[in-house]
Amino acid sequence: MTTIAESQPASRTTPPLAAAPRPRRRIGKLTRRAVTTIVILVGILLVLFPVYWMFVTSLTTDKDLTSSSPRFFPDFSRLGIYKDVLADTQILKWLGNSAVIAIGTAVCTMVLGFFAAYALSRYRFKGQSLFGFALFATQMLPEALLVVPFYALFVSLGLLNNLGGLVLVHTAFVMPVVVFLLKSAIDGVPVEIEESAKMDGASSLTTATLVVAPLIAPSLAAGAIVAFFYGWDEFLFASTFITDEGARPASVGLASFIGEYLVPINTVMAASAIYTLPAIAFFVLLQRYVVSGLISGSIKG
Repeated sequence: MTTIAESQPASRTTPPLAAAPRPRRRIGKLTRRAVTTIVILVGILLVLFPVYWMFVTSLTTDKDLTSSSPRFFPDFSRLGIYKDVLADTQILKWLGNSAVIAIGTAVCTMVLGFFAAYALSRYRFKGQSLFGFALFATQMLPEALLVVPFYALFVSLGLLNNLGGLVLVHTAFVMPVVVFLLKSAIDGVPVEIEESAKMDGASSLTTATLVVAPLIAPSLAAGAIVAFFYGWDEFLFASTFITDEGARPASVGLASFIGEYLVPINTVMAASAIYTLPAIAFFVLLQRYVVSGLISGSIKG
């Protein structure tokens, strides 16, 4: 008797196929990336085009300025207009005045603002919330509203045509912003670090200046840059309190190029380009401190 063994086929386990890349997902990712790139490029163009147009206009003749077909590329043969502006005006002196005001504003704001922010962050006292609200509320007051009382105060103190007086006004206006920026950064510094320093015999002043300040250096740099540019660009108080031509900052001096019946547009644009160049160079060199300082000041812990 022959036994026939029925051979059954062995069950084969087919390995799952690797998931094929989804074309739609890839296309969607590429689309988002392309849209993001286009938006960034448009933003960069919107920021840089006015600066480029200012430079082109400064090298344009009066005839071309009134032409129906504007010139989109600079005429480098007219670079001599910059030499004329530097030689025939007081713009270099005005730039020096602007530098004194801006640096003075930055120094005063950072010294006073740091200790104010440290006190608000580390000490508890009666009326602290009210003080913080009052400090913030000062930002709601427009500068034009305070020009008259400040002018009367400057007259009584003899601070008209005084760069130091202008530094004090700028410091008062920009300090609330810097205080809140630095307070947020100090709140993120662990208190245990200061307690350890105090156990080693450090005073509160030493702890604040030698322990906390280095830890928030990016925020300090960002605050100093904000204060510097406020002092560099401010116009209303400077034009009201500074009437002496030699004491004018550049922001006010540029307005003197505009005559009653004549506006030399190319000369004004050349002077504006000279005035803008130091600020642009300063910001490009220190922009990473602005970004890191603002981020560290807005994120706690």
